[in-house]
Amino acid sequence: MDIKAILMGLAFAFMWSSAFTSARVIVDYAPPLTALALRFLISGLIGVLIAWALGQSARLSRRQWTGVLIFGICQNALYLGLNFVAMQTIDASLAAIIASTMPLLVALAGWLVFGTRIRPLGIAGLVAGVLGVGLIMGARLQGGVDLYGLVLCIIGVVSLTIATLAVLGASSGGNVLMIVGLQMLVGSAMLSVPALAFETWDVTWTWQLVTAFLYTTLIPGLAATVVWFLLVGRIGAVRASTFHFLNPFLGVAIAAVVLGEAIGFLDILGVAIIAGGILAVQLSKQT
Repeated sequence: MDIKAILMGLAFAFMWSSAFTSARVIVDYAPPLTALALRFLISGLIGVLIAWALGQSARLSRRQWTGVLIFGICQNALYLGLNFVAMQTIDASLAAIIASTMPLLVALAGWLVFGTRIRPLGIAGLVAGVLGVGLIMGARLQGGVDLYGLVLCIIGVVSLTIATLAVLGASSGGNVLMIVGLQMLVGSAMLSVPALAFETWDVTWTWQLVTAFLYTTLIPGLAATVVWFLLVGRIGAVRASTFHFLNPFLGVAIAAVVLGEAIGFLDILGVAIIAGGILAVQLSKQT
């Protein structure tokens, strides 16, 4: 792994982890699904227009279109839509912790569904991940976490797992920026239906909302997705996924610094165990 790939991975991890904090700010001032649908519309149009200006084509292969649709529906509409709704009642740090278990779920799905062999180090990582999640959830449940929001985040991370399994189908064959823009437009179209059906345009305009919306649209929304696809194309999905072990730490740290969310000892211990489990699972795939 060269220095450029390392820098890309670190940048992606920070941008991805920061999305939970900015999303938490947005849902305090605007309806979640409407805000997210608008974010994806703007990000998607920017991505498609830049891709078109760079000469990229929307003529994708069947495999690419399948990946775009699955990624757009599972990650953008389901995963992020459920997380935006959930963060009306739960902390950004908890949402980040749950989402960061995605690499563990991908490994578990590969083992149980596809019969992928897991080395002893990987099995130890999965066990550590379960223990880390158990510690955090036990502490949060005792503290009175909202169960509805918690369940939405869990469903969301399962959707993210499915989207991740489809990444290779969406990223192979070039036209990366066009693909990113199109999958965001798919997410916007899917989210606009429940947004129009269940939400009203009730927005409290503040500088915090405008700043968080612009940041979420351009950085975690567009830049992080492009960096991830390029990183996967450069070093492969397995090696790229190693950087996910940073997400529990960064997600909790950013929420604590920006939002002032309280972090307990069991949270810190659980995050460390989860991060170690993710790293162990990813390293086991490279040996």
